Amino acid sequence: MNAPTTFSLALSNETATAHLMADLALLIGPGDVITLSGDLGTGKTAAARALIRYLADDDALEVPSPTFTLVQAYELPPFPLLHADLYRVNDATELEEIGLSPLPEGTVALIEWPERAPSAMPADRIDIALSHRPALGSTARAAEITGHGRAATQVARLQALRQFLDGAGYAEARRQRMAGDASTRSYARLVRDDGAVILMNSPRRPDGPANYDGKSYSAAVHLAEDVKPFVAIAGGLRERGLSAPAIYHADLDAGFLITEDFGSAGFVEGDPPAPIAERYEAATDMLAALHRETLPEVLPLAPQITYTIPTFDTDALLVEVGLMPEWYLPDRGAELTEDLRGEFVSMWRELLSKPASATKTWVLRDFHSPNLIWLEDRQDIAKVGIIDFQDAVLGPAAYDLVSLLQDARIDVPEQLELALLTRYIMARRASAESFDPAGFAELYAIMSAQRNTRLLGTFARLNRRDGKPQYLRHQPRIWTYLGRSLAHPALAHAREWYAANVPPPVP
Repeated sequence: MNAPTTFSLALSNETATAHLMADLALLIGPGDVITLSGDLGTGKTAAARALIRYLADDDALEVPSPTFTLVQAYELPPFPLLHADLYRVNDATELEEIGLSPLPEGTVALIEWPERAPSAMPADRIDIALSHRPALGSTARAAEITGHGRAATQVARLQALRQFLDGAGYAEARRQRMAGDASTRSYARLVRDDGAVILMNSPRRPDGPANYDGKSYSAAVHLAEDVKPFVAIAGGLRERGLSAPAIYHADLDAGFLITEDFGSAGFVEGDPPAPIAERYEAATDMLAALHRETLPEVLPLAPQITYTIPTFDTDALLVEVGLMPEWYLPDRGAELTEDLRGEFVSMWRELLSKPASATKTWVLRDFHSPNLIWLEDRQDIAKVGIIDFQDAVLGPAAYDLVSLLQDARIDVPEQLELALLTRYIMARRASAESFDPAGFAELYAIMSAQRNTRLLGTFARLNRRDGKPQYLRHQPRIWTYLGRSLAHPALAHAREWYAANVPPPVP
């Protein structure tokens, strides 16, 4: 077991306490336990309230002290949270009656007065001990933060984050919660009088165990395992006149960045959200402009340090489509026999021979509406702000166009998809007579089938492995896109195979 990690800091007022709890919020997740101890009046409930309000993204949320109810439950955007006060508990056996023994899975537990039932506190937890600091003022407190067991790593990271913010001049900035993505990264908006910036917390972490020829999933398919690719690709995009965020402060080893804030003007509108055609046209034009260029494989990262963009090779693409039989089919009660599994791999290896031989360009990988910001004050394709590209690889140009026009999270009408596909092809033809529209359309269909097959598996895995069931609602849309691509004559064999072996998702 890890040795406990402890650090202390002075909190001059309740705002400083709120900043600490907001920073902690970036580093916690379902299953974590945080205890708050200290004498009466040291600010335990204020600290709990600050954490809950930050996670709720609601500064006015009523957060009553659970002294009399003992436990208060919150369904917060990132995860459920239980706020408990054990002041009136006399014995650890009473925790079972109030639903705290055992602690619920998939929930953050925030516990005041843990000393009332010390034997019930888990080995892996974050302890925050608060005390008065009258020498610094009537509202000042001291906080001693200790990570026990696996939480020792979180507390060490919290200390490193606080030092990074202090060194960058943002220790006193107001924190605003930002929604995360499907990765282990987390984000916050930092607001000072001179404007706002974005804090990215990107811990180095492989995605899953080494199940793919001795590699983690992220290594096998070339997903970024640290923050360095983001920095390198951002510089490469900006150098070519495209709008990637400027990076103001970076700790490449720890995985902390402070970047330009592009705001929140998106590419969709309405309820349910639908594409804004003008903005999708600009994004299509941006891809066509990028794909016209001869792009380098190696980019500068820091003085005397470079980053080599990995190639989206056939083996990586096969690992991705393998998520569908690995995660999606078991959910639908349709396990493959060894023979069928072999057919699946052989079929895909043959299909992927065409993209393997196609001209390579930068594939930004997640080029779709959640990762695009509209920058009204910029010109032409620079209006397209790109915020997620750390997983960039060298691969077929069709991949990013599929990501945009078959958006996994919103419905893109087929008529709009075809109009924008035509727009892209015409732009490419205008700059290169050798561009092959029919060949590109075939590549587009193959990469669509590959991407949507992978997404069926990815969303099933996010539900079952990572406790993120919200992604399942996108599976019917993915199935619709998959049907569009399988209609291409080049995918006739795949269309028959899927019809025989892959059941549709639950509506």
